Amino acid sequence: QVQLVESGGGLVQAGGSRRLSCVASGTIASIFTMAWYRQTPGTERQLVARINLRGSTVYAETVKGRFTISRDNAKNTVYLQMSSLKPEDTAVYYCNADIYSGALGQNNYWGQGTQVTVSS
Repeated sequence: QVQLVESGGGLVQAGGSRRLSCVASGTIASIFTMAWYRQTPGTERQLVARINLRGSTVYAETVKGRFTISRDNAKNTVYLQMSSLKPEDTAVYYCNADIYSGALGQNNYWGQGTQVTVSS
């Protein structure tokens, strides 16, 4: 009933920038917290940044000052602007959202992930 679709991943050189986007579609009444996580092989998925309905943000220490999360509520979209990228930022990036769908209630959803590879 609800889908999250990420885009914007790819190969980027160290020091470069990249913007990820995630669009939510389907039966949506309201989107509460939206977030980006990342995961590398053999490790747990970790929070990168999250933003609530009012625009308050939280960042992982490893990305503070380099990444910026934002959202466009009219477009049901969350963005992650990544700058000063490092090879250690290489990961699959996943979008996550808490979505209220009326009769379907409130549920947590994940996107399919988008690979970001930072070359040194």
